[in-house]
Order: sequence, then structure tokens, then C-alpha cells
Amino acid sequence: MKTLMILAALGLVLHETTAGTHSLKYFYTASSGVPDFPEFVTVGMVDDAQMMYYDSNTKRAEPKLDWMSRVSEGDPQYWQGETQISLGSQQWFKASIEIAKQRFNQTGGVHILQWMYGCQWDDETKEINGFRQFGYDGGDFLVYDMKTMTWIAPSQQAVITKQKWNNIKADLEYYKNYITKECIDWLKKYVDYGKTSLMRTDLPSVSLLQKSPSSPVTCHASGFYPNRAVMFWRKDGEELHEDVELGEIVPNPDGSFQMSVDLQKLPSGDWGKYECVFQLSGVKEDFVTVLDKDVIRTNHVNYTPMIIGIIVAVVLLLLALAAVVGFKYCRGKKSNCDTASENSSELNEKLNPVPTA
Repeated sequence: MKTLMILAALGLVLHETTAGTHSLKYFYTASSGVPDFPEFVTVGMVDDAQMMYYDSNTKRAEPKLDWMSRVSEGDPQYWQGETQISLGSQQWFKASIEIAKQRFNQTGGVHILQWMYGCQWDDETKEINGFRQFGYDGGDFLVYDMKTMTWIAPSQQAVITKQKWNNIKADLEYYKNYITKECIDWLKKYVDYGKTSLMRTDLPSVSLLQKSPSSPVTCHASGFYPNRAVMFWRKDGEELHEDVELGEIVPNPDGSFQMSVDLQKLPSGDWGKYECVFQLSGVKEDFVTVLDKDVIRTNHVNYTPMIIGIIVAVVLLLLALAAVVGFKYCRGKKSNCDTASENSSELNEKLNPVPTA
């Protein structure tokens, strides 16, 4: 999970899939100067669910979803092969990131070289799309154009590489064949292995959150699947576009997803006019949560009732202790207590004499 979050932060863009489409994507990331992060990482994803992982620390490719273990049933050497592919890529990327640093006249600091490739397949229209691109330090570096079967260089520093690679015609032909045939074949196989999981629909748990009484109100949905979802605030049935901040869809460790939308400006009038709406692909009904102060979960704690309760408890405890001490004192000084009792009775007699008949 940490790896996925770092990949997203470094600028890798996930191409959204739509209903009826499936995708297979691989992310290769080489890093230089990033503390507590492997120098090289490979992540494989099917329908935006992480299904395999490799890094330069473990030097081992491994499945991240239970159903991926089925792959090795038909091919016992599958994971060994994936490990060898990543090991070879690790060496290539280690050398390439140094070349990129030279191109950009860089020495120290944090630097990231990324490669993303994969394919999409629509099981209804049979349409096929693919992608193969490199990024450096969060920006586009090289992009493969399937239509022209050539590399495009968005960055001036990548022109040398573009010219070199565009002259290797066999590789250009292989890239197109991989995207349109080999990648699609593997994608269909993975989808078949994991169809019970990948074709499922998990409904979300929606909560209203607030850090303090003056903070924005966050509507948070978690545990939903697939990741094709929409979330927004509305007032009096109309969707709000101002004073609203929508968060991104983020994967959970269990393969489900979460997202949130903030209402930046707190209502000045009737809170009940505001609603948080969550819509999940494949589910007809909307999940509507009315803005209610009483159901907002918050980190803010009102300590006043607690303090009053503590004071009352302390006072009662002191009174009880005083009574116990007084009782023990009278037991040890019985004569004094008796005298005091008699004097008290006499005083009571003088203040309240018995009336005569």
C-alpha cells in the first residue's frame, strides 16, 4: 500500500476504466535519493487492483491477490519468470536514471524514473487500447504513439532517446503487437482467474467527519468496489460546485476503495438542506447522507460535562472520607462522643422546650 501511495504522489496517472472495460497495467519505478524506499519497484495491476509486487530489497516477485496463485497452477515457473524480468529491468533502470540525471545536469537530490505500460479491453465493444510511456521526476519523458508506431518526446532532454529508439523498427512493431495481442491475452486470463473478485460489487460505508466545530465537514465513503464512483454535496437537491473539495479514489489494503468530499463552508442556516451523495457504478440507488450535527464523528471533545462529573465525584468522595474518619474517631473516644451527644440534646431542649399541657 505504501508503494501505491508513493507512486501516486510521484505523478503516475491511472487511466480510469469504465463499465464493461478491463485493464492490465505495470508500473516500474527507479528512485535515487529517496529515504526508506527501495531503489526499484515493480507493481502489476488488474482493473486497478494490485495483483503483483517486486522490489530491489526482497528481489522476489510475489502475488498480492489470492486468485493470482492460480496462475502458477498452469505455469509452475510463472513467478520465477516474473522475478527474472524485474531483476533485469532493475539493472536497466539503475543505469537509465543516471543517464537521465546527466541529461538534466543533475547530481544529488531525489530523482524518479518511471515506466508505465499496459492495455485496456472493452468486453462489450471489443475495443482495445494501450499505453507505453516513461516519466521523469513527475513529468512526461517519452510516450509511445500506437497509431504512428513511434516515440514522442514531450521533454527536450528525451529527444536523443526518441531518435535512437525510433530507428529500431523491430522494437516498434513488437510494442504494438504486445499491446494488441499478448497483453490482451494475459488480461483476459487474469480476469477469468479473478472474476469472482473483479466482477463483484461492494457497497460503501459512508460517514460524516469533522476535526473541530469550525473545520470543513468531510463525507467519507470506504469499502466500495469497483472504483468507478462519484461523490458530491448538494443543497436543496442541487449539486454544489463552490466551496467543495473532492478527494481522489484511493485503494484500501483489502482491495476495496475509499474517497471523500469536503464541504469547505459550513452552513449558516438549516443543515438539513445539505446532503452528501455517493453513486457507485452498477448500483441504481444513490447513497444519500443528510448533514446532521448529531451524527458527525469528530476528534473534538467537550470536556465541560466531564470536568463537572469529576468535581462532583471528588466532593462525594471527600464527604464519605470525612464521615468514615468521624466514625472512627468516635469509636476511639467514646466518652467524648457521648458527652457531645448529651450536650447536643441539652442544647436542643433549651432551644425547643417541650410545651406545657
